[in-house]
Amino acid sequence: MSNFVVVIPVRYGSTRLPGKALLDIAGKPMVRHVYERGAESGAAEVVIATDDERIAEAAETFGAAVCMTGVHHRSGTERIAEVADVMDWDDEQIVVNLQGDEPNMPAALIDQCANLLDDGSADIATLASPFTSQTDFENPNCVKVIRDANDHAIYFSRAAIPYPRDAGSEERAARVALHHHGIYAYRCGVLRRLVAAEASELEICEQLEQLRALSLGMTIVVGVPEQRPGAGVDTPEDLERVRRGLAAK
Repeated sequence: MSNFVVVIPVRYGSTRLPGKALLDIAGKPMVRHVYERGAESGAAEVVIATDDERIAEAAETFGAAVCMTGVHHRSGTERIAEVADVMDWDDEQIVVNLQGDEPNMPAALIDQCANLLDDGSADIATLASPFTSQTDFENPNCVKVIRDANDHAIYFSRAAIPYPRDAGSEERAARVALHHHGIYAYRCGVLRRLVAAEASELEICEQLEQLRALSLGMTIVVGVPEQRPGAGVDTPEDLERVRRGLAAK
């Protein structure tokens, strides 16, 4: 099992749901739920990375380690790279990027993602599950990934890939593609190389940061979890759905 750390990049601003990290879910701010999932994993350390004092103050009330970062970061990946430098982690240290709007990410999946890097055959690890509906497969907000025979990512897309050329092959296409989950593990050396590179044309076109890694020739191993993670929170509707689910638990 890999020795790994978890970093949770959190910002206050959100176009569709401002301040969502601090919104209440079952009596706790969302960021606390995410932190608890990280703490339940096998991580040696869990750090909340933010540029906002409100989030930092909230995190400190429940005993979380906080790393204040710059306000200029364009992505959670860039924010985590700053944490790696501040914490002076060496290039071999494995970091899991647990996104701050994933309160339903099971700890077992955090472990699984980190452990996919154990054999050293991949630069980055992530997770994806079979699609549960044709509607999700066709939804551009549900990111698709297709893999090769070694479980390495060939391509990620918002489009419904692979394209079903023949009539009646839509279901086959939906079986081939996997529904990507927004969790990543990488060694710090890979992370530093990734954020130092310019955005690729593919990344700019699809607005998917993982395409930068593929454009750089990096290998991304894609694992399929036994347990599908619960919903993340992007919209008010997502928030209410997650509130109902966690309240029921």
